[in-house]
Amino acid sequence: MASEVSDRPRAETDAASALLDAYSQAVIRVVERVAPSVINVRRGRSGGSGVIVTPDGYALTNAHVVDATREVGVAMHSGAELHADVVGSDPATDLAVIRVNGSGLPAAELSDSDTLRVGQLVIAIGDPLGFHSTVTTGVVSATGRSLRANDGRMIENVIQTDAALNPGNSGGPLVDTHAKIIGINTAIIPMAQGICFAIPATTARLVAGMLIRDGRVRRAYLGIGGAPTPIGRSLASELGLASSGGIRVLEVVAPSPAERAGLRAGDILVSLDGTPLITLSELQRVLSADRIGRAADLAYVRAGELRHTSITPVESR
Repeated sequence: MASEVSDRPRAETDAASALLDAYSQAVIRVVERVAPSVINVRRGRSGGSGVIVTPDGYALTNAHVVDATREVGVAMHSGAELHADVVGSDPATDLAVIRVNGSGLPAAELSDSDTLRVGQLVIAIGDPLGFHSTVTTGVVSATGRSLRANDGRMIENVIQTDAALNPGNSGGPLVDTHAKIIGINTAIIPMAQGICFAIPATTARLVAGMLIRDGRVRRAYLGIGGAPTPIGRSLASELGLASSGGIRVLEVVAPSPAERAGLRAGDILVSLDGTPLITLSELQRVLSADRIGRAADLAYVRAGELRHTSITPVESR
């Protein structure tokens, strides 16, 4: 009996060590796969990080990293020094696309960030303060945050993480344990600890596609701040809704199309011209350039009642 009691703590310690070893190995595997695609982006004396997402050299970084320049210097994981053209930038999401002059380059894969869960393990890789390929780990602290960009605009649907970020991490990837990019690191709160932010990969994929195709992003604008919210299956069924979620309006900008349409804080947007609105990414996708100046039917829930209003998006400035 005494032997059984003494063996139990040892067995528990061994199990805990095995879990920690498995976690360590998972992080190591992710870093080995993703780090070669992470680059140092330099603009004069300032700079940040970036991540190559196609073998022919297209890379994502932050708009504030490239600022208004047309060309930047790039240091590869291998130590090679290359040049990159700035394809385009989008201050509204603090994202930019550059193209590294090269071919057959190591590229990381963008994930679907809409499936992120709070508490999920994440890994940040970048060049903070000039220290190349620095790795930190943490969790997804929250999703759907709003963050004010350098130009004063609100960036919606931002990921909050406690993975440590420092100046120079901007533009680097936030990745999951499957070595896929779930976000592009963008900001920290000065004097705060463990509060850092990343632009979701779903947004990055959408913006990158437009920047590569057109060199800029044109988007329709409603004038709201919002967050995804559940409606409840019983109410959704009673109202005849296709889904049990929507976008809760947290703020209505004045003046704006939303204000003119009579929307109020607390309303829950459920569809635009029949397209369900469940996540902020879906709202971003539906507000494409072809909706600018065109009236649309917006369905929303207020005080348990399904309502409709006509709204005419304008071009985002």
